[in-house]
Parts: sequence; structure tokens; C-alpha cells
Amino acid sequence: MARPIKTLSASKEVQDELRRRANVRANEHRERFRASIILTRLQGLGIKEVAAQLKTAPRTVSIWSSRFERLGLPGLDGKAGRGRKSDLPAEKVARVIAEATRPPLGRTRWSVRSMARHAGVSHSTVQRLWVKNDLKPHVVKTFKLSNDPKFEEKFWDVIGLYLDPPEKALILCCDEKSQCQALERSQPGLPLVPGHPRTRTHDYRRHGTVTLFAALDYLEGRLISRTEQRHTHVEWLRFLKQIEREAPRSLAVHLIADNYATHKHPKVRAWLERRPRFTVHFTPTGSSWLNPPCQ
Repeated sequence: MARPIKTLSASKEVQDELRRRANVRANEHRERFRASIILTRLQGLGIKEVAAQLKTAPRTVSIWSSRFERLGLPGLDGKAGRGRKSDLPAEKVARVIAEATRPPLGRTRWSVRSMARHAGVSHSTVQRLWVKNDLKPHVVKTFKLSNDPKFEEKFWDVIGLYLDPPEKALILCCDEKSQCQALERSQPGLPLVPGHPRTRTHDYRRHGTVTLFAALDYLEGRLISRTEQRHTHVEWLRFLKQIEREAPRSLAVHLIADNYATHKHPKVRAWLERRPRFTVHFTPTGSSWLNPPCQ
């Protein structure tokens, strides 16, 4: 009679941490690999099955499974004293890490090589230390705070449409993409076939730019679109009339749009007032991220 497979178990918090370790690219390969072993074991697979799936030795899977079973997450850390001892002075390591957030005068950030010269180490050492400590001086993320006095009111109005859409209504997420280049390749390309990628010529002819208007029915995944040469209230009105033609007469129409001036033009407002089945919901100023399906 075959021996039953010894399974591992872990709490949701521990599993979440294992997934984080397995997916974070900043971690060393061995840390990601150990987390992958335990995650695969938690699926109920045996040691040999996991070893075959991860292309490693059964002994390796057995060792880390046993350590996790006895010690939990700390058991996946490397043993103290293993590997080559670092010959870097502690003060240099501290300088590379601590001063990464304090660029020199006249510069916005450290580069790998400028920090290496400053700390007296090689640029590969700086790179390794920054990766290990998840420091990325070259990365800048932008943000914007809305100054709309009615932010909360508009926020819940838009979110309410997504979370609790009204019955017998069509909800459309509307947006425009202006300055789209109209390019024509000099020759037709070849389609994708097995063993050969899709092709296109490197040269092309320019035909100016176009503006793309789009309205997404996020519940059905249907898109209403239109291209125009310009981006004024006249083109926006033509797009609204297209929506009116294509939207079923039995449904009310709720449009989610940003605060672009063409959306609030007097002629646009007058047209909407004559059509009570249309309701426009404006996102707060500077908060078009509230309308993610159109991004």
C-alpha cells in the first residue's frame, strides 16, 4: 500500500507573503525559488511531483518543506554563516543605502556610477545593494490631487453607477483620444503565420492626425466609436447623436465623462436638455482615473 502524501498547510497571511516573495523581482532568485516550492507543496502535491514541476532535486524540495513545517517563514531564510563573507565595510554599505534618497547639490538623483564614485565602491556593488533594498532612484511616479469642491459628491455618483447600475439603463464610459497619427505603410505587411512574425515596412506616409471618440458599455463590453478631424463641441455633438441612434430606445443613457470644455459647451447642454433620457455624470476635476474602462 502506497504511503499517503504528506501535505503542508499555512494560513492565508502566510500564503499571501509566499506569493509576494515568489513574484517580487527584487528578491534574490533563491528566495523566489524557495517560496515557489512551498506554494506548490501547499497545492497538495508530493515531493517528487513538485521537484519535477520546478525542475529541481527531490532532496531540495524535502529540505525546504521540512524547514517550513518546523519554523514557518523564518525557515526559508538562508542559514547564518553560509556563503562567501562580504568584504565591504559596513559604513560603505550604509552610505550607499542611506544616501540614495539624498541626491547631491545640483542634481535630482544619484546614478549608479556617481554613487559608486561617492561611496568608493564599484557600480555593480551599488546596483546589487539598491536591488536588494528595493531602491530605484531613476523611477518617478506622478500623482495629482483633485481640488474639486464637489469631489466626494461626484466620486460617489460615479462609483454608484459601477457598483449599483440602474435598471433599464445603458451606462457608457466616454473619452477622446486626440492627435492620433494617421499613418499609411508604404507596402502591405504579411500576416502572422507559424514560424514567422507579422511584418510591416519601416517607412510610411503621414496623413495628419485624427481624434478618436469612444463610449464603452462596460457591462456588455460593446464599444461605440467615431473618428473626426477635429476635437470641438461640434464633433462631440455628432458623437452624441451617434450614441442616440445606436442606443436602444427603451433604455435610459448614462454618460460618464471628464470635464473637458467641449462636454459642457452651451450647445451641448441645450441638446442634452431636450433629451431627458440622457444623463451626464462628470468625474471630479483631475480625477479621470475614476473612469478606468476608458483609459
